[in-house]
Amino acid sequence: MNLARTPDPEKLELCRKYFIGGFFLLPFLWFINVIWFFREAFIRPAFDQQKQIRSYLIRSFIGSTIWTTALVAWITIFQLKRAEWGETADRISFIIPKGMP
Repeated sequence: MNLARTPDPEKLELCRKYFIGGFFLLPFLWFINVIWFFREAFIRPAFDQQKQIRSYLIRSFIGSTIWTTALVAWITIFQLKRAEWGETADRISFIIPKGMP
């Protein structure tokens, strides 16, 4: 999709849809939203929908940052404590390591 050819109201609607989509356990959409619309919200000269797009982008960035931080924290804790958690960790593991014979 070429954003340069898209009218401003359609850009706002697409930005809003990506923002809402992030709430359905798709936080990657928030990251994509920030990447796609950063120039429209912060660099391009002012236009009518810019304030709303900027608001969606700021909230998308915050949401994406929170999700990324939580995911990294969970992965780190799980990797460090997996052996201590025993059977509980095995039940929530996708791949169970075999260990030494």
